[in-house]
Amino acid sequence: MDKVIILDFGSQTTQLIGRRIRDLGVYSAVIAGDSLLANEDLSDVRGIILSGSPDSVDSGALVDPSIYTCGLPLLGICYGLQRMTSDNGGLVEALPKKEYGSVTVHGTFPESSDGFTNLHSARRFFAGFDPEVSLDAIKRSGADPVGSRWEITSWMSHGDTLTRLAKGFKQYGESATGFPAVLAHTMQPWFGLQFHPEVSHCQRGTEILAAFVFGVCACKSGWTMEQYADQAAKAVSRQVGDNPVLLLISGGVDSTVVGALLLKTLSSRQVHLMYMDTGLMRKDETRNVEAALKRLGACHLHIIHCEDEFLSALKGLTDPEAKRKTIGDLFITIQEREVKRLNLPDTCFLAQGTIYPDVIESGKAGKKGHVIKSHHNVGSPLVDAKRKSGRLIEPLDKLYKDEVRTLGRLLDVEESVISRHPFPGPGLAVRILGEVTKEKCNILREADAVFIDELKKRKGQSGESLYDEIWQAFAVLLPLRSVGVGGDERKYGWVLALRAIISADAMTASVYPFPIQDLLEISTLITNTVKEIGRVTYDVSSKPPATIEWE
Repeated sequence: MDKVIILDFGSQTTQLIGRRIRDLGVYSAVIAGDSLLANEDLSDVRGIILSGSPDSVDSGALVDPSIYTCGLPLLGICYGLQRMTSDNGGLVEALPKKEYGSVTVHGTFPESSDGFTNLHSARRFFAGFDPEVSLDAIKRSGADPVGSRWEITSWMSHGDTLTRLAKGFKQYGESATGFPAVLAHTMQPWFGLQFHPEVSHCQRGTEILAAFVFGVCACKSGWTMEQYADQAAKAVSRQVGDNPVLLLISGGVDSTVVGALLLKTLSSRQVHLMYMDTGLMRKDETRNVEAALKRLGACHLHIIHCEDEFLSALKGLTDPEAKRKTIGDLFITIQEREVKRLNLPDTCFLAQGTIYPDVIESGKAGKKGHVIKSHHNVGSPLVDAKRKSGRLIEPLDKLYKDEVRTLGRLLDVEESVISRHPFPGPGLAVRILGEVTKEKCNILREADAVFIDELKKRKGQSGESLYDEIWQAFAVLLPLRSVGVGGDERKYGWVLALRAIISADAMTASVYPFPIQDLLEISTLITNTVKEIGRVTYDVSSKPPATIEWE
């Protein structure tokens, strides 16, 4: 099966490159940026992509020099382009002002007079930039550009630029601020982009990646989610054998899909599902989770009521990282205690619904990943210990949320669960800014339920419910009280923020453009229903620079 390798230099979107390529039906593998190619199986590899990085080339990871003599097509993205430039005699220097976010990029197409040894391959790469060339045409057999010039809205995130091109490279695109943005090598099948085509906000990003994969690398489609499901099942079966498995399940999409995979792969008698009612759950969560898991065939379902323990541990904590670490450690502590009560053997495996955005934001992706926020699934020292002992199973840790949903449908998880909006592992604790108390949990739980119920009742522009049009929506309780009026009396109520975003993979997100009448009516309904709420605001921040959750 044809494969593309992605060298990971620590970019927050490295794995997203691989995911985009998998969406095209081509298998991709992410490896450390400084991996020795001699140690890798290159028999099916058709091309190599060099990812972005938070570092500059003078401090970032180096690549194996044999990458430049192996004969495979190369695509450098952001730092990847700068790495290729620096390694081959070019010069990379700091920009006077960082290029970030949406930036217009324009350029031309290679011509016969430009001195290419393989003009056909170069032009097929640049077909990805031409709005007149369809993705289907690129995927079928590659395509040539039709026009003479091109212009796209790209997505950039870099503080360095190319001030001298490496020998053999020619510039075919520049940013609106006048810096090199697209390069091609005239003698080798090497290409470079200063922007990130993998990010959903980048115009024609998918077409550009497809043009490299199909037009330059000549890959053939051969990878599907069905194959992933089969490989994941075989891996779980091989790792677990006849041993029992304990899954810490929240009832959300990720952990439920892991539960479905385990129940379809192993004997239901091997699978123990432990649900902790932490007191940080959504309204009616425990009852709904229990019903959904029993429909999946679970015969060992252990519901642990531990609200008092979690609220006690969180008392006095206001720092987001401290709250997450505390919750993560307590999850494992209670799990270990409850395992002893169940008399499960020491050979019992622990399974989790960790997905790749969790890994990325926790700084666990590659050697150069930066911590954005800890996740209870991946940031806890206790979880790390489980991982090191080889008794941790995370079959979704290379998938993004929409891929998890696709896998869930293949595993026959009911649509009401699959289409649920994401819910963080630490629960309401990261949606209550400041100290977490039972009173605040109750207030937020009721307000959030009103918000979500209204989204499900109201129709959007597509004719679907607002809930189905929105990728994720929730309420956040702020550590603020605001003066208001209740009847004829002065009222001093909490401030609630509503959050609703559109996304495909959780790596980037746009604010959902609510019709103002819907916002006004929902706000009024919340303040009328939840008497402790005195004021409602709407969060209009995109990701980046904000994260989806507030903490």
